[in-house]
Amino acid sequence: MVNSEESKEILRHSTAHVMAQAVKRLFPEVKVAIGPAIENGFYYDFDKPEPFTQQDLGLIEKEMKKIIKEDLPIDGKEVSREEALKFFRESDEIYKVELIEDMPDVDKVTLYSQGEFVDLCRGPHVESTGKLKEFKLLSIAGAYWRGSEKNKMLQRIYGTAFPTRKQLDDYIEMLEETEKRDHRRLGKELDIFSLHEEGGPGLVYWHPKGGIIRKIIEDFWRDEHLKRGYDLVFSPHIAKRDLWEISGHWDWYRDDMYSPIDIDGIEYLLKPMNCPFHILMYKTKTRSYRDLPLRWAELGTVYRYERSGVLHGMLRVRGFTQDDAHLFMRPDQLEDEIISVIDLVKFMMESFNYKEYDFELSIRDPKNKDQYVGSDDVWDMAEASLISAMKKADIPFKRMEGEAKFYGPAIDVQIKDALGRGWQGPTIQVDFNLPERFDINYIGEDNAPHRPVMIHRTVLGSMERFVAGLIEHYNGAFPVWLSPVQVRIIPVADRHIDYAKGLEGTFRHENIRIETDARPEKVGYKIREAQLEKVPYMIIIGDKEIDSGKVSVRSRSEGDLGVLELPEFITRIGHEIQKKI
Repeated sequence: MVNSEESKEILRHSTAHVMAQAVKRLFPEVKVAIGPAIENGFYYDFDKPEPFTQQDLGLIEKEMKKIIKEDLPIDGKEVSREEALKFFRESDEIYKVELIEDMPDVDKVTLYSQGEFVDLCRGPHVESTGKLKEFKLLSIAGAYWRGSEKNKMLQRIYGTAFPTRKQLDDYIEMLEETEKRDHRRLGKELDIFSLHEEGGPGLVYWHPKGGIIRKIIEDFWRDEHLKRGYDLVFSPHIAKRDLWEISGHWDWYRDDMYSPIDIDGIEYLLKPMNCPFHILMYKTKTRSYRDLPLRWAELGTVYRYERSGVLHGMLRVRGFTQDDAHLFMRPDQLEDEIISVIDLVKFMMESFNYKEYDFELSIRDPKNKDQYVGSDDVWDMAEASLISAMKKADIPFKRMEGEAKFYGPAIDVQIKDALGRGWQGPTIQVDFNLPERFDINYIGEDNAPHRPVMIHRTVLGSMERFVAGLIEHYNGAFPVWLSPVQVRIIPVADRHIDYAKGLEGTFRHENIRIETDARPEKVGYKIREAQLEKVPYMIIIGDKEIDSGKVSVRSRSEGDLGVLELPEFITRIGHEIQKKI
């Protein structure tokens, strides 16, 4: 088999069918739903009265190996819609029946069979089950039928398959490393954040260590924006429903917004976006062509209704802080402003040690233009400006049809972490529609009103998602400049504590984050604890250090650094903070 992405997809899709066949052999009462190939694997959804167990996965894998050994031919056959409905009704496969019934305009469908197992599928597949070799079932999860909370909860079994054993082993090793880096586990162990069902799902509580990480990032973000000609603004958390009707969110984004709040008989909504607020500020005075571009940035907390089934740590939440900005400009300034935002995006990513990222052009689904606001001319103009800017910046990109927001195309950046995984990150969106809907203008050189163009952009994404990504990217071992505790002093005995406390003041004067472990524990235990908490540096203070006025230093990554002069050690840390290493 050719080792291509297309052939891997065929292999995984075929393996999903083998899994479904094995499940039906072991649990005949189960109803099968859908089972596609996905990135790096496959899944199949099942309706089973009792939950699958980890032991069941082992039994299913064993049965799959039997099916593969049988080398059953996988044959596709086109049949009439009525014939397929009859077959699945007789088989009592209710989910297949529903899928076919929802295709009223289709005369024929394709059924694939392997031995006694028949499935509704467009294919393609490998020639026979014997062509499948290396696979593993990974996990069990819940999934609503067709992704709707109104439907029955099914059981989803995830698995993966590869052409060779080495590729499978490498992938399993990567999954194990991913598990070690899971931000939910590390976030708890390192005391960065927590989530509380009693307070409401999808809402993040930042602990002191998480708070200092966030402050460092936000301060860096604000300072860099001010250097680049941005102004900082702040806006409310709620607004009257009328505002969201003007913006189009009420019509186009209502399912992702919280229900209205009645205040004095008027409906208010928690903001899902910051953009209408910035537009209202723009309208407070007459703007001249000489005033533009205006670059307004806000770390604005927004609220969006995410379904409970997709909430995931800090990655998918209901309340989050966006590093948002809106730029208002003349049309002739648009391309240069996009290029400048791209430059800021690259600077930010590289500052946080993200060396690889992919640019995607998110555009309308050409077959469903009624899902978007604005005319074809406006969309074409916005898309062309994004393409031109990326070409001038010499950035390769991939077109992503149907991925645009309802009011404009965008550049979306997928950043790759230390494991090569993609994370949703910065976005740059051109918008001709909201200026029209809010009727905003500037006075041109001709002394007549003209319509400005808007750019909506984030360079980090949401603070919650970005920090979750950093936790996993660094495996919790933040570089010195981001570490909530940069140095921990470890006194050897109680008589050394007062001296250690005095050292704290020296470091704090240099703006170095430091704490003393004064617990009555052995030095070795304290060192191990500091290593587990991923503190970059430890200072051991005993009689010798007090007598010499020097410090014994241990590095998280390099181990024992020996005895150093205090100014030398402070200079070393200062250099690392300045260089962000």
